[in-house]
Amino acid sequence: MLLALKFVLVIGDGMSDEVRLGTPLSLAKHPHMDFLASNGMCGLIQTIPEGVDPGSETAILAILGYNPKHLQVARGPLEAAGIGVRLKREDLALRCNLVTVEEGLLADYSAGHISTEEASQLLKALRDSEVLGELEIHVGVGFRHVAVLRGMKHSEALETYPPHDHVGEPVEKLKVKPLKAEAASTARLLNQASEASHKVLSNHPVNLKRVKRGLKPGNMVWFWAPGRKPQILTFTGKFGLDAAMISAVNIGRGIGSLLGMEVLNVPGATGYLDTNYEGKADAALKALETRDLVVVHVEAPDEAGHTGKLELKVKAIEDLDRRLLSRLLEGLESRKEEFVLGVLADHATPINAKVHTSDPVPFIVYTFPARPGRLKPAERFDEISASRTGLFLEASNFMPFFLGFSR
Repeated sequence: MLLALKFVLVIGDGMSDEVRLGTPLSLAKHPHMDFLASNGMCGLIQTIPEGVDPGSETAILAILGYNPKHLQVARGPLEAAGIGVRLKREDLALRCNLVTVEEGLLADYSAGHISTEEASQLLKALRDSEVLGELEIHVGVGFRHVAVLRGMKHSEALETYPPHDHVGEPVEKLKVKPLKAEAASTARLLNQASEASHKVLSNHPVNLKRVKRGLKPGNMVWFWAPGRKPQILTFTGKFGLDAAMISAVNIGRGIGSLLGMEVLNVPGATGYLDTNYEGKADAALKALETRDLVVVHVEAPDEAGHTGKLELKVKAIEDLDRRLLSRLLEGLESRKEEFVLGVLADHATPINAKVHTSDPVPFIVYTFPARPGRLKPAERFDEISASRTGLFLEASNFMPFFLGFSR
């Protein structure tokens, strides 16, 4: 039975990059990560099994001890859980982005990182226009929202396209496609709603103001990642620990909710570079008063990776280290209790590719106080340094490894 020992896991979404000289992790200044890597155990972890799509839902569930080969969970129902949308087993949920379409091309997967307030007005206009029919759209955060089709008559046998993987491509080629005959009507409904949304939203006052300010408009809704509510063992049921999840985005919050974790709200947490890092650290420390384990998910590095801008990804990593990790580490050490702190990426989002990849990612496990004979230090925290330690884990082994420092 764990009494004083506490566990904290910090996931820098998309923080890793393709292994080469000059990765964002190797170029960024992150003294706290380096301290943890050189005084703890550092290595590589394969979060995405061969043949599995490198999505955050797959990677985060794998890190938390749920084998993606045995558990097929779509992003749509996870994100629905993240914003509190109740689903029955027969309901179909999809991720719904507000995107920018220009001259028939997908120009921006996030509509210029449109604000939640602006998105709410645009989605209300769609509902008022009645172009959605039986399709429900629920407001999430920023450009990230959820669509729901109720009842078994709608099929999840659909081919959809994550918009962040297809920027610059013709919209016509990226329409939802049925994989089985019974899914044809569902695909047709979604495509019609998406096309109609472009007509409704293009001249909406919110978008006209954004264009006037030089910003991308949210002029179309984009549906992807369909699925039904999964049956899944809670984290407490699997590992016997009470846990909490801190995440600004629906995918992190949804995973926490479905695993029976306490999902914590942090004011100012945005899922982008302007997120409230300090607030996340404080919320994690507070949660440890009643919880055994806290997961802190930070989306900013992934969003920076999708832009392809090196300077943004370096900044996201440095901010995570300076503003969140330093505050978290100081708070943990001041408690004078045993703790285990993990830091890792869920997957790579290379700035050259601007999409998720299945590359192994670096991880750290740091114990306080140090456990003699169980350390495998690295010089610093980056992909190459982690590979040199010789420590390599499959994702399904990570959580038992992480929790294995209990006495």
